[in-house]
Amino acid sequence: MKKPKKAYAAAGVDVDLGNQVKKGIHALVSATHGPEVLGKIGGFGGLFRPNFRGMKDPVLVSSVDGVGTKLKIAFATNRHDTIGQDLVNHCINDIAVIGARPLFFLDYIGGEKLDPVVFKQILKGFAKACQEGGCALIGGETAQMPGMYQKGEYDVAGTIVGVVDRPKLLDGSKIRPGDVIIGLRGHGLHTNGYSLARKVLLEKMRLPLDKPAPGMKLPLGRELLKVHPNYQPLMASLPAGSLHGAAHITGGGLLDNLPRVLPKTCRAAIRKDSWQVPELFRLIQKGGKIPEDEMYQVFNMGIGMTLIVPRAKSKEVLAQTKGLLIGEITEGPGDVVLV
Repeated sequence: MKKPKKAYAAAGVDVDLGNQVKKGIHALVSATHGPEVLGKIGGFGGLFRPNFRGMKDPVLVSSVDGVGTKLKIAFATNRHDTIGQDLVNHCINDIAVIGARPLFFLDYIGGEKLDPVVFKQILKGFAKACQEGGCALIGGETAQMPGMYQKGEYDVAGTIVGVVDRPKLLDGSKIRPGDVIIGLRGHGLHTNGYSLARKVLLEKMRLPLDKPAPGMKLPLGRELLKVHPNYQPLMASLPAGSLHGAAHITGGGLLDNLPRVLPKTCRAAIRKDSWQVPELFRLIQKGGKIPEDEMYQVFNMGIGMTLIVPRAKSKEVLAQTKGLLIGEITEGPGDVVLV
């Protein structure tokens, strides 16, 4: 005789399925754990015993974020292995600009229904990025919420905690006129601007995700799902005194993110002709008839991270990072100008 379906499962939340899916979590995330991680996955709280030896004044740095409507591309292409990496790397970059290294990461996945295949792909992305970034994945939350999401859709969010020795904290206070701005190349749109990109590319231009767009080699879906890179290891490898400041180029683009680290007496002058803007951004601008200033305020335009460096250190930093000299710091009111 067939066992009757439980009332909660009939209402759309299958607790037994959730427990079954979560059985494989420990094997995936254990590779991200070092001796600092205590306890095990599945407890009411993640345990992390930090080692701050060698630091004069350790300061914890935290950040929380999501990946926005880039998820819509994952749904449309049924590819979910890159989303977790995007989220972890984005969060790591957000604290790297303050000089912090990551300690641990916690994730949240909420969806209409828990799909075991999709869940495992997302979790593999979390674990891969955490392991590569030297960051422990110590816990998370998975919620089944029928009626809150469209069928087959989900949302992800993540919280990261890192540490920086206070004497090495990057707060922008050392930035001076005469410093130079070095840009580190990006891998596409990263995790910002997808609402506008989808509007232009998919709705207005009606481009298929499974075929290359004009001027591109990869199918458009793969171009749009390129993983947001982690710049922290490269930044951490730079010699002491090399950085006066850094800005992660996320939502707001170059125009709105650089001012977040500039003193009120400084201006960032960005030379637009100092790098080749990737074709994807040109396609969006042309297809949507978007003004240039708005493009630089919505998208990263091919520059995922900016480093503000004393001019005397610029050659060394350029050689080590393989970055691009994209501008300089002048006197001004704490803003950005495109020249």
